[in-house]
Formats: sequence, structure tokens, C-alpha cells
Amino acid sequence: MKTVAPFLVFLAVAMLSGCYNNEVKRDPAFAAVRPAPIEPQDNYDGAIYDARNNISLFEDYRARRVGDILTVKLEEQTDAEKETETTVSKSNSNNIDNPTLFGTTPQFNLPSQLPLANTTDNNLAFGIGSNSDFTGAGDSDQNNKLSGNISVSVVEVLPNGNMVIRGERVITINQGNEYIRLSGMISPRDIEADNSISSIRIADAQISYVGDGPTNDANVMGWLSRFFVSALMPF
Repeated sequence: MKTVAPFLVFLAVAMLSGCYNNEVKRDPAFAAVRPAPIEPQDNYDGAIYDARNNISLFEDYRARRVGDILTVKLEEQTDAEKETETTVSKSNSNNIDNPTLFGTTPQFNLPSQLPLANTTDNNLAFGIGSNSDFTGAGDSDQNNKLSGNISVSVVEVLPNGNMVIRGERVITINQGNEYIRLSGMISPRDIEADNSISSIRIADAQISYVGDGPTNDANVMGWLSRFFVSALMPF
């Protein structure tokens, strides 16, 4: 019975590790915003144009109201490089000469049985010296690039005309999900004629590209490996 119990525990762990939930985990904060409903008009004057329908006769269909759709061109690219070098050197030396007592310099002999380099004509002079050196170097090079398109919605129009946008895109490939989330603030003057805007024109931009699933889990370092590369590792 004692030999069967460890096998059953191992079998249960293996079965649980093989189970995976491929459910899409959407963030409610990035849900699409619906435009405000149009209030019914009490009196009709017979005109074709109605200002409350948000249909402009002499304007294009660029996003400018809450709930409008806008396409963001992801053009993110960062290049960072850092190099440091530290060199510390310290040297100390102290010497004390043989003192003179009553006009004479004391000299004395030591027993020849002592394991010393010199046992004759010794004096009280001695010296202390120390040397220490430290050299450290480090460099870091990081390159990131994100390109593509994502459609977002306008969630708020500020008094100065700027708009707050937010959106999420979920792509499911095989057993994994890829999430692209974007939020920020834009100016209507930066919107192009095809109702798109570059991501470099977004103020206070928050762009995240994450994923889940077995492929993503395979790229995650285990807890023991993270310990060996963390600052807690004493060596």
C-alpha cells in the first residue's frame, strides 16, 4: 500500500497538469462603449436634416463622438542600450622605524629554534600594507517592436475636443489566446482621412500584448530557476 500511494499522487498530478481551460479572459475595463440613444423628436418641421442623428452633410466619417470606432496603427519600436563599467583600487602602507632609546637603537637576537627568516639583529621596526582592487562591468541591449492594427472605440470626449479611446482584441490560435489591449488619449486633428491614427500620436498610451495557453506557459521560467537568477541568490 505504501508503494502504491506515491504512484497515485504522481498520476493525479500528471492528470491535473494535462487539463487546460481555453476560456477567453476578457477585461471588462476594455469593453466596447455604446453611443448614447437618440431621444425621439416631439415635433417634426418637415426638414430632411436632423442634428440629433449625428449625420453631418459636409464632414467625413471620422470618429468624434462617444461610441465611434477608430482604427489604431500599431507602430511601436524601442531601442535601448546601456553600458556601465566600475573600477575601484585602494592601497595602504604604514611603516614604523626602529625607535631610539637613550641614544641607542635596540637590537636583539631571537632563539635559533624559532622558524623565522632572521633570528639575529632584530629591532622594533615593522610595516603594514594592503592592496584591494575591484572591477565590474555590465551592458544591456533591448529591442522591441510591435506592428499591426486594432480598432478601438471612443469612451469619452473631453471639453477641449480630445478623445479618450480604449479597446481590446482577442485572437485564439489552437490552444492559446492572444490579447491586445490599448487605451489612451488622442486629438481629433491627428486622425487621418481613412479614420485611422498612428499609435505614436496617442498620449498616455497603455499598450499590452499578452497571451495564455500551453505555448505561453512553455516560455515562463520556473520558480526554482527564477530564484537562481534573482537578487536573493547569494552567489
